[in-house]
Amino acid sequence: MSVDVGFTHNPPATRLLEARAVSAGYGGAVVVDGVSFHVASGETVAIVGGNGAGKTTLIRTLAGMVPCLGGSVAFAGADITGWDTPRICELGLAQVPEGRQVFAPLTVEDNLRLGGMLRRSRRDTRRNLERVYALFPRLFERREQLAGTLSGGEQQMLAIGRALMANPVMVMLDEPSLGLAPMMVEQMFTTVSELNREGISILLVEQNVAESLRLCSRGYVLENGQVALEGAGASLLADDRVRQAYLGF
Repeated sequence: MSVDVGFTHNPPATRLLEARAVSAGYGGAVVVDGVSFHVASGETVAIVGGNGAGKTTLIRTLAGMVPCLGGSVAFAGADITGWDTPRICELGLAQVPEGRQVFAPLTVEDNLRLGGMLRRSRRDTRRNLERVYALFPRLFERREQLAGTLSGGEQQMLAIGRALMANPVMVMLDEPSLGLAPMMVEQMFTTVSELNREGISILLVEQNVAESLRLCSRGYVLENGQVALEGAGASLLADDRVRQAYLGF
């Protein structure tokens, strides 16, 4: 049964997020080298690739956590290149980081309330809390439990729920299936699909190439910090290069 999440409505812009020749790295080493891609309003787009491809560096650059060394990033009609993370979040771009990164000593509900501290979402805290609990009933059951005592799958639910508390227009998920049991991986991808149906644009950054490309309308394959392939998800799944390099056949 579909849950009416109702967190947001995408603006009418054709290209909600656009990276133009983005380069980024650490300590003088370039990890992302001239990457260009876009996510349209209402889309679910995948960026896939193996370990060390530059996926996490790219998403951290889009979120304002890593400096952009070259190129530009636009979101919701604004050039956000060089913006800090809080300002980007206020515009409606939320990130679910790799490894979940919940606040372990705090309760589930306190973690969620922290996600709703932005100006754009403060007035809607109670409503958003109810919607997160409707999406993830298990979090409601464990709302007084310390976040650090949750299972990996429950912590992933909490990390997604915390991002949703900010009333995002778009959510970027970095390796959300990493370290989860197969049943929880399936549930996580189902949740991503549900959020997109309810109006949230999604950028899914994943090593799970097959599931990501099946879920997403379009995808980009990142190799050595550059876009090696791009196209419709189904087309990439059928591409011999993708099948041999990432699917093992």
